[in-house]
Amino acid sequence: MMEDYLISMFIDDELDFDDKIVFVEAVHSDKNFKDETIDLLQQEKVIGSEVVDRVPMVDVPVRQKLRVPIWRPISIFAAGLAAAMLILFLSLPSQERLSTSHRFVIYQPEVNQVEITGSFIGWKTLPMKRVGTSGYWEVTLDLTEGEHRFSYILEGNRRLADPTILTREHDDFGGENSILEVKLQA
Repeated sequence: MMEDYLISMFIDDELDFDDKIVFVEAVHSDKNFKDETIDLLQQEKVIGSEVVDRVPMVDVPVRQKLRVPIWRPISIFAAGLAAAMLILFLSLPSQERLSTSHRFVIYQPEVNQVEITGSFIGWKTLPMKRVGTSGYWEVTLDLTEGEHRFSYILEGNRRLADPTILTREHDDFGGENSILEVKLQA
């Protein structure tokens, strides 16, 4: 029965906070439930003692059913739903970030593979496309306003800063990253 389950879980300290609330409210609102709980706690106390020289006989009244008003589970669900909606609302950006297209181009006729990596793609690598047979490589990406750090990767292992951008910084791997400042037009 539900009462026995709740009492057992209470004695074993296995109730979560919501179940503890239901348990305490049931104990306070129903004298029979309270008496049954105390009787079972006394049994557990005797069973848990070091020496048991007799088995206590306790008369435990059996109740029909724990009655939890329907509004309690509904209110708990509604509170959880409201908390989830609040967290979702607070995690959304307050304003959609605008972006602009930027074309990255590099002249490297002697290589067979060029990739780009940078802060705007989480430092993952993105392959660039060869433009005909001219030796140019390109990729067009949408960038948000602000500073973006990037470099090209030649043949899968050689990093190269953009030779057309003079603003650079040293990276943690002994190379250089180009720093691109993107300003959105109003």
